[in-house]
Amino acid sequence: MRNRLQYLSRYLPWFLLLLGLDAMSALLLWLSDAKAFAVLLPMILFATVLLFIAVAFVLARAEQRKENAFRVFLNHPDALNEEKLLRTVSASERESLRLLGNILREKELLRSRAEAAAEDYEEYVEAWAHETKTPLSLLTMVLDNQGDEIPAPAAFKLEYVRSQLQEHINQILYYARLKSARKDYLFEHLDLNVCIEEVLEEYGLLLKEKDFQVSIRMPSIKVFTDRRGIRFLIGQIVSNAVKYSSDSPKLTITLEQEETAEILRIRDNGIGVKECDLPYIFEKGFTGDPTDTGKKATGMGLYLSKKMAEDLNLELEVWSERGKGFEMTIIFPRV
Repeated sequence: MRNRLQYLSRYLPWFLLLLGLDAMSALLLWLSDAKAFAVLLPMILFATVLLFIAVAFVLARAEQRKENAFRVFLNHPDALNEEKLLRTVSASERESLRLLGNILREKELLRSRAEAAAEDYEEYVEAWAHETKTPLSLLTMVLDNQGDEIPAPAAFKLEYVRSQLQEHINQILYYARLKSARKDYLFEHLDLNVCIEEVLEEYGLLLKEKDFQVSIRMPSIKVFTDRRGIRFLIGQIVSNAVKYSSDSPKLTITLEQEETAEILRIRDNGIGVKECDLPYIFEKGFTGDPTDTGKKATGMGLYLSKKMAEDLNLELEVWSERGKGFEMTIIFPRV
């Protein structure tokens, strides 16, 4: 009803014009015959209003059909919907609509090709990453079973390279996973302590090489999340702690329980982040000032962590002070 009134309001100037013509006709009628004027004026006004309403109603219905056909055409600009729309417009508009239809179909074709190319790329990246895991698994098996036969310095370097490659492959896999339209998360109640232990074991060699003091102060608690996603998220935080550690590195993991959430805090005493850089650390490719650490960074770790947290419906908070450390807080809302 409201839409019809809006359509009718478009024709209000024409209604006023008709009333103006009626006023002129009434004036002439009054000048010619005053008695006839009193009788005919109400009939003229009634006929004018009735005619206006009838014509405006017909035009409003035509406009509404045209608008509906146009909306359908914009959502699905195929030839069938184009023909339906052409039946509702004037001859002067048809050529423009045909041109618009051709442009929209070309854009739709390009979009479909781009989606197919992106899907092929995602499948290739995932296949490449999984294929690369095979030699990494073989290297891991050799180091586990024949580590005693390899000189200690060489074994350590091989294990370090294996860990770095594993981390980069995980980043590639999760980057493809986050960008994919298909999400394969499996949400379940997980023991958070077990997840943390698995991550610390994965980064055990790097933590040992840096002589980290790891302190875990948290109760046994279960959270509702995806196992692979939360392990990746915690792993990126631990990896950054290793990369930007101090001379006597410490890693402290604590948990606070509140009424609406569990709050996991992971803190190190590394070099920290400049205050001016804090607002940008989750941006893709942001690495800060490379001269501060002398390290080559991709700027992808915290970016992927933020995206993963958003997918898992978790909140991230950051505290850091230059030269005093870095703390990442993961907030798990209670289900």
